[in-house]
Amino acid sequence: MEHAGYLGIQMPIKVRTYDIDSAGHVSNIVYFRWLEDLRLQLFEEHFSFQSFVEQGYTPVIAASSIEYKRAIKLFDEPVGHMYLSEIRAASIKFYGEIYVGEQLTTRATHTGVFVDIDTMRPRRTPTALIEKFKQAQNLAKVQS
Repeated sequence: MEHAGYLGIQMPIKVRTYDIDSAGHVSNIVYFRWLEDLRLQLFEEHFSFQSFVEQGYTPVIAASSIEYKRAIKLFDEPVGHMYLSEIRAASIKFYGEIYVGEQLTTRATHTGVFVDIDTMRPRRTPTALIEKFKQAQNLAKVQS
């Protein structure tokens, strides 16, 4: 996998019988759930999602794009990868991939924004998130 972003996570994914559609492979809608699980895991490992909520804001997805490269079937053992690929003053971009073995099956990008929980109006990206992202970028530059 090429360098796709910073603050990445990797997580095994379990294919369930209810994930399978009439064509015998994982339904397209299931990928959105898996990618949400990956994004939440990224937040859990690198940031305090609870802290964001306690401060009155939450991330929401404003745009999604998924490229299906190969079907995933029952009994496959997919592994998901999720990264933060870009952070701006008012948005964050995620990049995700799902593999079965060495085979890339899925590639996705998501643009998120933070919104005020009460008003649902956009808010600036939290400073703590921007700072941690910049630290990861700088560390990657030093290591390369």
